[in-house]
Amino acid sequence: MRGKYWSYIQDMAVITFATFIVAVAVFFFMMPNNLAIASIAGLAVVLQKFIPLSVATISLIFNVGLLVIGFIFVGKEFGGKTVYTSVILPVFVGLFEKLFPNYKGLTGDPFLEMICYIFIISIGLSLLFNHNASSGGLDIIVKILNKYLHIDKGRAMSFAGMLVSFSAIFAYDTKTVVLSVLGTYLNGIILDYYLFGTNIKKKVCILSAKNDEIKKFILENMHSGATLYKVIGAYNNKELEEVVAIVNKREYGLLMQYIRQLDPDAFVTVSTINEVMYKPKC
Repeated sequence: MRGKYWSYIQDMAVITFATFIVAVAVFFFMMPNNLAIASIAGLAVVLQKFIPLSVATISLIFNVGLLVIGFIFVGKEFGGKTVYTSVILPVFVGLFEKLFPNYKGLTGDPFLEMICYIFIISIGLSLLFNHNASSGGLDIIVKILNKYLHIDKGRAMSFAGMLVSFSAIFAYDTKTVVLSVLGTYLNGIILDYYLFGTNIKKKVCILSAKNDEIKKFILENMHSGATLYKVIGAYNNKELEEVVAIVNKREYGLLMQYIRQLDPDAFVTVSTINEVMYKPKC
């Protein structure tokens, strides 16, 4: 119970830090340039031209409505965490608004600041998604599209964000709209990379006369696991044992080096796995 409680504290600490990163990206890079990039905060940047409310307040109002959708379609755990982030994100942005009331941007170059925004917010959002959370707003829609339609999170973010980006045409000039659309597209690509770049694994299928040694190496040296399959070769109708292991980049290098040294005649096939879901047994 104590370990579970400590794990929860660590989880919420990461979520808080990730939300702070998102707020930094929004306030210091998006808002000064009026960019409407893939977020409710981006939509709020547009709406503040017509509604006498701050970006933080508008974001909070929209997030409340979308949170209801999150609870219904995604689940209580995701919704519960997102309630927290949806509250503290506007709080962080509102705090920055109070501390830096006349902030006009870091570089004065909208394109450069758009690039900075994309990289910074991608880090924050990837941390949130990997902890089954969201910064609220469009992220909830992205999670729904990913869960039910199996659309990559980066692509889903681009699709939802494009609608927000094009809304900038009602409030700002053409340059701002173009930067918003470009930023949304790049944000989807980079977010997809951050999300899956850390989760990509290799599926290694091995047919070897020295399977026992290979299994021992995987279990005892790599401290990993493997699955065994009985397979029959079509050419000679001979039954063989196939060893299948899911490994990360470091383990993949170790395993392939060991197989080359142990059995150069081994038949090995390798495929890329974008995501693995499992619960380790202690």
